[in-house]
Amino acid sequence: MAKATVHVTLKNGVLDPQGKAIQHALETLGFSGINGVRQGKYIELDLAETDSEKTQSAVTDMCEKLLANTVIETYRIEVSE
Repeated sequence: MAKATVHVTLKNGVLDPQGKAIQHALETLGFSGINGVRQGKYIELDLAETDSEKTQSAVTDMCEKLLANTVIETYRIEVSE
């Protein structure tokens, strides 16, 4: 059994209104020195596959088809057993 984690974030240059809202809220709470905030998604997948190469390929396919909007988002996959 394998576990895959996927981190999805907006590409550089894509506006991140939720990140701006988080930054504003942090500053309102008294946190200073924040030059920018980018937010994203964290996804955990428990997979029956035991071959890490096949797992990586399958999760990449999942990201390309559903988990990430590759026009405006990038993703990073980590596979562990």
